[in-house]
Amino acid sequence: MGLNQNHTVEELGGMRCAIVEKDITKERADFLTKILAGNGFTVVCIPTPPPKAKAAPAPKAGEEAIEIPIVEIAPPTGFVLGVTDVKFNPINAIYGRILTTETGHFVTPDYWHQKSKTSNDSIPYFQK
Repeated sequence: MGLNQNHTVEELGGMRCAIVEKDITKERADFLTKILAGNGFTVVCIPTPPPKAKAAPAPKAGEEAIEIPIVEIAPPTGFVLGVTDVKFNPINAIYGRILTTETGHFVTPDYWHQKSKTSNDSIPYFQK
C-alpha cells in the first residue's frame, strides 16, 4: 500500500497496479486510458468489485445459530483504472507536467478532470 491515499497500489486482474481512479464511468475510463496509453503506460481497467460480505458471527455456547438471509448484490456500475507502473502517481504526473495529450500539449488539471475540451498549458495552474 502507498504512503498516503493519493498513491495506492492494489491487484487488478492479477497484476499489481497503481490505482489512478476508482468507481468511474466507462466514458471516463476510456478518456483516461487514451491519455495514459498515449504516454506509454500499460493500463488495466476492471469493473468495480462487489463489497465484501461480513461473515456471520459464531454462536456462543448454548445459543442457537441465527440464519442471515442472503441478499443479492447488484452488478457493478463503475470501473477501477490502474497502471502497471506502481510508482505512478496521477497528481505528480499532472502537476509535474509529465503527461501529454495527442497534440503534444501538457495535460492540465482542467483537461484531466474533463472541465475543458482542450489542454491550455500556456497558463500555469497557479495563475488561474
